[in-house]
Amino acid sequence: MNREQAPPVVFYWRPGCGFCTMLQRNLDGHGIAYDSRNIWEDGDAAASVRSIANGNETVPTVLIGDTALVNPTIDQVLDALSRG
Repeated sequence: MNREQAPPVVFYWRPGCGFCTMLQRNLDGHGIAYDSRNIWEDGDAAASVRSIANGNETVPTVLIGDTALVNPTIDQVLDALSRG
């Protein structure tokens, strides 16, 4: 996959979230660049997650271009990236 053509990845998370930590490690392990946003420190990020997750602050939430993924696996993220 050509990283220059890949859509931007936004990774929404919060401290103490084991699923967030696991996904972040997988993103790092695959060399996927992302913009990390802590929903407990960034009110706009929390509002974005609520708009994606039916009013809930479910994390991790990943935004890839126009595709939103709530609590995705690394395979789901890789698939969304491959579709661009």
